[in-house]
Amino acid sequence: MKNKIVSLLAIIFGIMIISFPLLGVITPSAIIGLSVLFISIYSLMMGISIVDYNKYGAIADLSLGVVLLLISIGLIFNPAIFAFLAGISLYLAGIILIIAGVVSLINNRNSKYGFYIGIIGIILGVCYIIIGSYVADPIILSTLIGIWLIICGIMRLID
Repeated sequence: MKNKIVSLLAIIFGIMIISFPLLGVITPSAIIGLSVLFISIYSLMMGISIVDYNKYGAIADLSLGVVLLLISIGLIFNPAIFAFLAGISLYLAGIILIIAGVVSLINNRNSKYGFYIGIIGIILGVCYIIIGSYVADPIILSTLIGIWLIICGIMRLID
Protein backbone atom coordinates (compact mmCIF):
# COMPACT_ATOMS: atom_id res chain seq x y z
CA MET A 1 0.00 0.00 0.00
CA LYS A 2 2.81 2.42 0.87
CA ASN A 3 4.50 1.81 -2.49
CA LYS A 4 1.31 2.55 -4.42
CA ILE A 5 0.78 5.82 -2.56
CA VAL A 6 4.41 6.86 -3.08
CA SER A 7 4.18 5.89 -6.75
CA LEU A 8 0.99 7.87 -7.31
CA LEU A 9 2.44 10.90 -5.53
CA ALA A 10 5.59 10.72 -7.67
CA ILE A 11 3.43 10.69 -10.82
CA ILE A 12 1.35 13.62 -9.52
CA PHE A 13 4.49 15.60 -8.59
CA GLY A 14 5.97 14.89 -12.02
CA ILE A 15 2.85 16.13 -13.76
CA MET A 16 2.78 19.22 -11.54
CA ILE A 17 6.42 20.02 -12.33
CA ILE A 18 5.78 19.70 -16.04
CA SER A 19 2.59 21.79 -15.92
CA PHE A 20 3.68 24.62 -13.61
CA PRO A 21 6.29 26.10 -15.99
CA LEU A 22 3.68 26.12 -18.73
CA LEU A 23 1.64 28.62 -16.71
CA GLY A 24 4.44 31.14 -17.15
CA VAL A 25 3.87 32.90 -13.84
CA ILE A 26 6.61 31.36 -11.74
CA THR A 27 10.13 32.72 -11.69
CA PRO A 28 13.03 30.40 -12.56
CA SER A 29 14.13 30.22 -8.92
CA ALA A 30 10.67 29.10 -7.84
CA ILE A 31 10.48 26.56 -10.68
CA ILE A 32 13.82 25.01 -9.78
CA GLY A 33 12.96 25.28 -6.08
CA LEU A 34 9.62 23.57 -6.66
CA SER A 35 11.31 20.82 -8.66
CA VAL A 36 13.85 20.23 -5.88
CA LEU A 37 11.03 20.35 -3.32
CA PHE A 38 9.16 17.55 -5.09
CA ILE A 39 12.32 15.44 -5.29
CA SER A 40 12.88 16.03 -1.56
CA ILE A 41 9.31 15.00 -0.71
CA TYR A 42 9.71 11.89 -2.87
CA SER A 43 13.01 11.07 -1.18
CA LEU A 44 11.52 11.57 2.29
CA MET A 45 8.56 9.35 1.42
CA MET A 46 10.85 6.66 0.05
CA GLY A 47 12.97 6.79 3.22
CA ILE A 48 9.89 6.37 5.39
CA SER A 49 8.47 3.57 3.24
CA ILE A 50 11.67 1.46 3.27
CA VAL A 51 12.68 2.01 6.90
CA ASP A 52 11.20 -1.39 7.86
CA TYR A 53 13.57 -3.46 5.74
CA ASN A 54 16.47 -1.22 4.66
CA LYS A 55 17.65 1.02 7.51
CA TYR A 56 20.79 2.35 5.79
CA GLY A 57 18.93 3.10 2.58
CA ALA A 58 16.23 4.86 4.60
CA ILE A 59 18.85 6.99 6.35
CA ALA A 60 20.36 7.92 2.97
CA ASP A 61 16.95 8.81 1.54
CA LEU A 62 15.91 10.79 4.61
CA SER A 63 19.22 12.68 4.73
CA LEU A 64 18.99 13.54 1.04
CA GLY A 65 15.37 14.60 1.51
CA VAL A 66 16.18 16.95 4.39
CA VAL A 67 19.09 18.58 2.54
CA LEU A 68 16.98 19.00 -0.59
CA LEU A 69 14.10 20.36 1.46
CA LEU A 70 16.32 23.09 2.92
CA ILE A 71 17.72 23.96 -0.51
CA SER A 72 14.26 24.08 -2.09
CA ILE A 73 12.81 26.30 0.62
CA GLY A 74 15.72 28.68 0.19
CA LEU A 75 15.28 28.76 -3.58
CA ILE A 76 11.53 29.31 -3.40
CA PHE A 77 11.37 32.00 -0.72
CA ASN A 78 14.66 33.86 -1.02
CA PRO A 79 15.54 35.17 -4.50
CA ALA A 80 18.95 36.30 -3.18
CA ILE A 81 19.93 32.66 -2.70
CA PHE A 82 18.99 32.00 -6.31
CA ALA A 83 21.10 34.92 -7.42
CA PHE A 84 23.96 33.52 -5.34
CA LEU A 85 23.47 30.03 -6.77
CA ALA A 86 22.61 31.17 -10.32
CA GLY A 87 25.97 30.17 -11.71
CA ILE A 88 25.83 26.70 -10.25
CA SER A 89 22.07 26.12 -9.91
CA LEU A 90 21.82 24.25 -13.18
CA TYR A 91 24.68 22.01 -12.20
CA LEU A 92 23.37 21.71 -8.65
CA ALA A 93 19.94 20.47 -9.81
CA GLY A 94 21.59 17.99 -12.21
CA ILE A 95 23.90 16.75 -9.47
CA ILE A 96 20.92 16.39 -7.11
CA LEU A 97 19.11 14.33 -9.75
CA ILE A 98 22.21 12.14 -10.20
CA ILE A 99 22.52 11.67 -6.42
CA ALA A 100 18.82 10.81 -6.20
CA GLY A 101 19.34 8.27 -8.99
CA VAL A 102 22.33 6.71 -7.19
CA VAL A 103 20.40 6.52 -3.90
CA SER A 104 17.46 4.97 -5.75
CA LEU A 105 19.84 2.53 -7.43
CA ILE A 106 21.30 1.46 -4.08
CA ASN A 107 17.96 1.25 -2.25
CA ASN A 108 16.03 -0.64 -4.89
CA ARG A 109 18.38 -3.53 -5.58
CA ASN A 110 15.68 -6.08 -4.78
CA SER A 111 12.99 -4.33 -6.82
CA LYS A 112 12.28 -5.53 -10.35
CA TYR A 113 12.58 -2.04 -11.83
CA GLY A 114 14.65 -0.36 -9.08
CA PHE A 115 17.86 -0.64 -11.08
CA TYR A 116 16.25 1.10 -14.05
CA ILE A 117 14.81 3.88 -11.88
CA GLY A 118 18.31 4.66 -10.61
CA ILE A 119 19.91 4.48 -14.05
CA ILE A 120 17.24 6.75 -15.55
CA GLY A 121 17.82 9.25 -12.72
CA ILE A 122 21.56 9.27 -13.40
CA ILE A 123 21.08 9.60 -17.17
CA LEU A 124 18.52 12.41 -16.81
CA GLY A 125 20.82 14.17 -14.30
CA VAL A 126 23.66 14.11 -16.83
CA CYS A 127 21.27 15.30 -19.55
CA TYR A 128 20.11 18.08 -17.20
CA ILE A 129 23.68 19.30 -16.78
CA ILE A 130 24.44 19.09 -20.50
CA ILE A 131 21.18 20.75 -21.60
CA GLY A 132 21.45 23.32 -18.81
CA SER A 133 24.88 24.31 -20.06
CA TYR A 134 23.50 25.23 -23.46
CA VAL A 135 19.83 26.00 -22.86
CA ALA A 136 19.00 27.79 -19.62
CA ASP A 137 15.25 27.42 -20.08
CA PRO A 138 13.65 26.35 -16.78
CA ILE A 139 10.69 24.80 -18.61
CA ILE A 140 12.89 22.25 -20.38
CA LEU A 141 14.95 21.57 -17.28
CA SER A 142 11.94 21.13 -15.00
CA THR A 143 10.38 18.85 -17.58
CA LEU A 144 13.37 16.49 -17.20
CA ILE A 145 12.79 16.28 -13.44
CA GLY A 146 9.06 15.77 -14.01
CA ILE A 147 9.78 12.96 -16.47
CA TRP A 148 12.02 11.24 -13.91
CA LEU A 149 9.33 11.42 -11.21
CA ILE A 150 6.66 10.09 -13.58
CA ILE A 151 8.90 7.21 -14.70
CA CYS A 152 9.71 6.38 -11.06
CA GLY A 153 6.04 6.36 -10.15
CA ILE A 154 5.01 4.20 -13.10
CA MET A 155 7.84 1.69 -12.58
CA ARG A 156 7.03 1.41 -8.87
CA LEU A 157 3.35 0.80 -9.70
CA ILE A 158 4.27 -1.92 -12.19
CA ASP A 159 6.69 -3.57 -9.74
